[in-house]
Amino acid sequence: MQRRSLLKLGLASTAVLAVAGGAAGWLLQPGLQADGSLSAAGREVFAAVGRAVLDKTLPQEDGARRLALEGLLNRVDGLVRALPPHAQAELSQLLSVLASAAGRYSLAGLGRPWAEAPVAELQQALQGMRLSALALRQQAYAALHDIATGAYFADAAAWPLLGYPGPLKI
Repeated sequence: MQRRSLLKLGLASTAVLAVAGGAAGWLLQPGLQADGSLSAAGREVFAAVGRAVLDKTLPQEDGARRLALEGLLNRVDGLVRALPPHAQAELSQLLSVLASAAGRYSLAGLGRPWAEAPVAELQQALQGMRLSALALRQQAYAALHDIATGAYFADAAAWPLLGYPGPLKI
């Protein structure tokens, strides 16, 4: 290969990578906003995870279920804001990937968007992550599960579901 051809190939490759990287950044929505709260994409992922993981625990009536999920998302916001910056950055990246169609399919094995998938399909996708041979998928599952359940049961109204009477009065 001649030197001039090699330089042209290098310049063309650089341009293609720059455009592709910019397009990927433009297509991926951040999982967290600048203040550390969940973005719309992050809220969609955690609402779906909450529906799947807390299915039998959430109220069965639609209105009460929506209120319980909204409360969950608000508590997740508080929990995430309390995380150190490096953990917030990692969670934001995870939520960004899971919110994209390609990431949702490759990491969670979920074909439908989070908001459109029925609970059984969400549970199957999360179970696939939990039992995966890839440590990355297992870690992603553990983070989603622990944040969702921790935030839900941090509410004193959920304690009776666990049989927990609350802290002892001293």
